Amino acid sequence: MQDTKEIYYGMFTDAGNAAVHAIVEYAQASSLTWLEVYQELCRLAEVKVFAEATDTMVREMVYDAMKFESDFYV
Repeated sequence: MQDTKEIYYGMFTDAGNAAVHAIVEYAQASSLTWLEVYQELCRLAEVKVFAEATDTMVREMVYDAMKFESDFYV
């Protein structure tokens, strides 16, 4: 895993960026679809301190990191 200082997904904290990065790593290893990744971000956003996990910037950065080409708006 990368140093958490290098991981940035638009979250407000290093812990938030690390949590999103864990989703990205899991999604890559499991070949998840964009809809499945988005649902994971929604679950993370239910945790009050990670509420920004569904913000447009975070979603766009995750979408790009995953190299998706499917429809962004699900």
